[in-house]
Amino acid sequence: MPADVNVKAPDFELLSNKGESVKLSDKIAQGPVVLVFFPMAFTGVCTEEMCEIRDNFSELSSLKAQVFAISVDSRFSLNAFAEKNNLEFPLLSDFNKEVSKAYDAQYETFLGMKGVAKRSAFVIDREGVVRYRWVSEDAKVKPDLAEVRKTLASL
Repeated sequence: MPADVNVKAPDFELLSNKGESVKLSDKIAQGPVVLVFFPMAFTGVCTEEMCEIRDNFSELSSLKAQVFAISVDSRFSLNAFAEKNNLEFPLLSDFNKEVSKAYDAQYETFLGMKGVAKRSAFVIDREGVVRYRWVSEDAKVKPDLAEVRKTLASL
């Protein structure tokens, strides 16, 4: 079952760009979680999106949110991407393409590659329920962070 609004979010465990294991069920116990899937590191729109999240990170944190960005890139390329763009929030590697598939946020084919994450955003509350879901078919369209903040403020 995909991660729809008012449905329990699929649990997962992925490695961060720093090599740390991140398990969703452990994180939601600490407060709401924002998951942002993005197609690929070091591409134009993805860089813009991650820098926008970086620039709004203090506001998201003030709403007690934990932010995790997920792509199918290796954790090593994600670490280089994070360092180049001064990204303080964890980037998670869905290298095996299982989590983006579980969230129904994966292109069948994208620029000739199979299983690339769709640009999407999810807000998950402390009970592990999806409270906001946005998935774009157009990789050039970024999520509306105002909607993410609005959802977080309502939790």
